[in-house]
Amino acid sequence: MSSSSSSVLEMEIFQYIDAHQSDFIEDLKEWVAVESDSVQPDLRKEVIRMMALAADRLSVLGATINLVNLGSHQLPNGKDLPLPPVILGELGKDPQNPTVCFYGHVDVQPAKKEDGWKTDPYTLTEINGNLYGRGATDNKGPVLAWINAVETFRALKLAMPVNVKFVIEGMEEAGSLGLEKLLEEKQCFFSDVDYIVISDNLWLSNRKPALTYGSRGNACFCVEVECGSKDLHSGTFGGIIHEPLTDLIALLDSLVDPTGRIQIPGIYDSVAALTEEERKLYESIEFDLEEHKNNGGVKKFLYGTKEEILLHLWRYPSLSIHGIEGAFHEPGIKTVIPSKVIGKFSIRQVPHMDLSVVKQQVVEHLEEVFSKRNSPNKLKVSMPLGAKPWLADVNGPLYKAARKAIKTVFGEDPDFIRDGSTIPVARMFQTITQKSVMMFPIGAADDGEHSQNEKISRHNYIEGTKVFATFFLEISKLH
Repeated sequence: MSSSSSSVLEMEIFQYIDAHQSDFIEDLKEWVAVESDSVQPDLRKEVIRMMALAADRLSVLGATINLVNLGSHQLPNGKDLPLPPVILGELGKDPQNPTVCFYGHVDVQPAKKEDGWKTDPYTLTEINGNLYGRGATDNKGPVLAWINAVETFRALKLAMPVNVKFVIEGMEEAGSLGLEKLLEEKQCFFSDVDYIVISDNLWLSNRKPALTYGSRGNACFCVEVECGSKDLHSGTFGGIIHEPLTDLIALLDSLVDPTGRIQIPGIYDSVAALTEEERKLYESIEFDLEEHKNNGGVKKFLYGTKEEILLHLWRYPSLSIHGIEGAFHEPGIKTVIPSKVIGKFSIRQVPHMDLSVVKQQVVEHLEEVFSKRNSPNKLKVSMPLGAKPWLADVNGPLYKAARKAIKTVFGEDPDFIRDGSTIPVARMFQTITQKSVMMFPIGAADDGEHSQNEKISRHNYIEGTKVFATFFLEISKLH
């Protein structure tokens, strides 16, 4: 396709999307009105209704839909609760075209007006160009933007330049129960997929578009120190025993120094060296340190430059101490020596760090520190949870196509960003399907996902629809 005919096509697509803005917003309003909160058991039927609504919307586009039943899961009270089905949809089977698979979710975090919302969280409300409502940005808006982009080609009777597959779930906010097993069982669904796109995150700034190419993993640890079977009185036993909490505080204190550097020997050994090409990616990124401080309500960061801050958020491991179980924490004074205390901390690990090696390094370090204390108490270290990091190739066709689409629609190159937290779904898709995965956000940094007054701006929702439509054209040219 010549560039002139391609730009005529883009103009036609953009005009259609602009002309149908209010329809697209009405669709989002209908979706936001469904209280598809996957966390609260009594709202499960609403999640199931939401899945049916999304499946209908895809069927209208002409997609073949498979609503896969995942069975049920057991609640802590022993009751069985049905899991919502997962939508596997496909549209187009042209062997000449690349096949792009889109993942999104239509369940939401809990929300109540009295939590501090200015508007009813389940009534999409437009104020100053922002569309407020639970799920507007996480993730109903982006899922609909993707569907709207496909619908635009259908409405204009244009041949789709890509085959599209959809994986849409309703349990993401509750840990994507059943998804991993389903992906493993449905390998054949992905056999002809070339690329996987996930739009379930945000830009780094409120204004500049971004593409996400990596996230840190998370290894969560418990360190338990026990001296006996019961709590003791500090008047009767204080000064004559090895106190578990004193041992534990020494252990926790040995983990990280005041500059934030992890003190566990060997922990940085497998962290990849920073390349010059990679360092350049950080220079052009739009990131406001003062704004980030204000968002967190903190006075000072460990580092003074944007580059250092981002490197330590995304590319280097970090260790955070989260709490102590078993210690007295109520208001007032209680002069007790707790018999057993459990410290909790986690390490956000980065690519090339091996979870089993990290676990071994942590255990050896804590045992070494503990042995020097000559304490008769019992030490136990465990790693109840470990999620792996994820990293994609920014020079691959997916990122090239998305970058061109963003340049066309938004008029500037995107920031290439990583995420300091853990995105299990990106890693899960990459590991199970062995396909290229890209995170392609359309929400801005101030959208407030999971928070009160969640929103997506009308601009991001509508331009996001255009950017997805342009991406279809670009990936088919590159493929």
